[in-house]
Amino acid sequence: MAPNGSVGFRDSPLEPGIFLDEDLGSDWYIYESTESAPHDDLFPDAIPECHPTISPQLYHTVMAPISLAVLLALSFLVKRRRLHLSCWNGVPGLLSPGNLLEQDGQRAVAAAVLALLCSELCRLLLDPDPLPLLPPTAGTTRAEFRKVLALLYFPALYLPLLACAGPRHRLGYAAGTLLAWGHCGAQAWHRAQCPLAPKIHRLYSLLSHIPALLSLSLLSLWYPAQLLRSLRNGDSPEPRISGKSYYRKYLKALLSKRDRKGSSVKIDESLGSRIRSYLLSYIYIPEEGFRIPLKLVVSVTVAVIAVYQVAVLLLVAVVPALRIIRAGMTKDVVVLLVQFGLVPSQGAAVPGDLEQELRTARHFLWALEVCYICSLVLCCLLTCAMLLRSLGMHRSNLRALYQGAVLDVFSKAHILRPSRESLVCWMAFSSFQAAFACLGLLIQQVIFFLCFVAFTFLVVIPLQLGTSSPLFGIIRNMWPFWLTLVVAVLVQHLLAHFQFLEQHSLQKEITNRRVLYIVTFLLFPTNVMVGSMAAVWRVVISGLYNAVHFCRLDISLLHRGVETFDPGYRTYCHYLRVEVSQCHPLMKAFCFLLLQPGRPEPPEPPRDTQLEEGLQLMHPKPPAPGRARSRRIRARWWVAYTLLHNPSLTASRKTALADPAANGAQLGVPRP
Repeated sequence: MAPNGSVGFRDSPLEPGIFLDEDLGSDWYIYESTESAPHDDLFPDAIPECHPTISPQLYHTVMAPISLAVLLALSFLVKRRRLHLSCWNGVPGLLSPGNLLEQDGQRAVAAAVLALLCSELCRLLLDPDPLPLLPPTAGTTRAEFRKVLALLYFPALYLPLLACAGPRHRLGYAAGTLLAWGHCGAQAWHRAQCPLAPKIHRLYSLLSHIPALLSLSLLSLWYPAQLLRSLRNGDSPEPRISGKSYYRKYLKALLSKRDRKGSSVKIDESLGSRIRSYLLSYIYIPEEGFRIPLKLVVSVTVAVIAVYQVAVLLLVAVVPALRIIRAGMTKDVVVLLVQFGLVPSQGAAVPGDLEQELRTARHFLWALEVCYICSLVLCCLLTCAMLLRSLGMHRSNLRALYQGAVLDVFSKAHILRPSRESLVCWMAFSSFQAAFACLGLLIQQVIFFLCFVAFTFLVVIPLQLGTSSPLFGIIRNMWPFWLTLVVAVLVQHLLAHFQFLEQHSLQKEITNRRVLYIVTFLLFPTNVMVGSMAAVWRVVISGLYNAVHFCRLDISLLHRGVETFDPGYRTYCHYLRVEVSQCHPLMKAFCFLLLQPGRPEPPEPPRDTQLEEGLQLMHPKPPAPGRARSRRIRARWWVAYTLLHNPSLTASRKTALADPAANGAQLGVPRP
């Protein structure tokens, strides 16, 4: 050790002839060097510990009892309003976190609360203290046990935020306002006092809390708006059929006799129009008379939030580490890279002349960082595009099942009835969508990062440096092989078009069969090589296709005969069964027409007491049919249409018609 702290290799038995100067020796200590030391913002350990005014333990200790009290109070309120006049008569009923099988108009609240819960779950998996309600303890077993308890605690904590919108009462809106303001104020104050944290990266805590803050901000604005509307217009009674306006609009749009101008199919389309139509298929455009189910809206929302959380984690966990390595790159590390051939050498004899190699190595690390960020951005865009594409596919599948076209959606005929497995899949559909989106993003990131790195270091960087690339060498040395494959494929296509096919008036026939057999035999070895290249391309295209479409549950990544082994697609199929059997809009419209109260009849005109008794006993002449009768007839036709086109009633209707007693036939005396 030198007096000034530098390290030299004068007495080293490994390299006796190499001497390092004082600057190079001081550069060995990466974090002590003034020249190559990275900035302080790259080191998360340099952030001092922050103690906010409202600690997480105090926040959860206060908000958990308040949420429980609000939930119990609203339960008594709902029990008194719906079932009994007395609040204490009977057991109070629990509040429902939104009607996930109905179109009740609370889509924004449900999506915001589920997004908040998903954000907490993503941070929970990485937090060493997952349950802030209890004091921190040491031990891996206790931490895992607390994670299990936290999986049950956070849904119970945020349940009142969604349940307060269920009663449609001013007290519920007031309680929701207080809860939303409490959660949003505490978390915003915590982020304002402690925006940086030493965990993973100094900005990870702030970036990961952005979806939670946005969701709480939306709830903090929605509940006061509903409270003001309730105070101004009074409490609206809860509708007997949730979403009845949507079902009525759906029926009117279906029965409307408008001419569809865009129904004609264009045979000849330009390339630009095809590309435009293909890109528009990935953008979900709402259509009149159809609304995406609430469960699917929640699923797409939590999937996007999960993708954001995973992308932020991948970004802050890798990019700062690459910057630290690039800033701490020293000349002795460059010597090692040059010896392994990872950095091209400029002919330097001693380590003191490695300035060019050092800049090249740092440029390589910068290119690696750019490849990582570009691949991450591309993966996020592809995942979001696939999720939007699934919305359009889901609308097509629902419309087909509403019309009874089961074989257009499923490979086999299915009865659209709920079952034990379908209910389990329906409950887990949103969670499966978020999990599949996260795993699909990770797989895409690995594949596309390797592709970007291979393209950069095999094509771009050799062109910049003016050096030879291994890829260019392989192509240059094997050009006879590639030329042979291309010529063989072109010759087969030309012979098949001009010599082996004979065009007749309406069909084509195979001709010159002897020459066909000879060419097939002679080109057999060449086609083996072509088949090898095709096999490699099949692996590449299959991997890319499955990685990009991994987040979509509406399509199966397996063959049509074994698609039931795909857990994501099987969950989606059972989810469709529950949605169609329980939320068929024509069935809901039919129920609404049945429950619609009749119009009161006008009062009878007063009778003249001066008339004779015989005239009073005569029946009045029935009124002529008018607009009321036409409306009644039209309503009956609507009911008949809903009964005929409801696929969930097909099996029951056939069974009932097969029974003679169901048709009003008199059963005979049973034989002994």
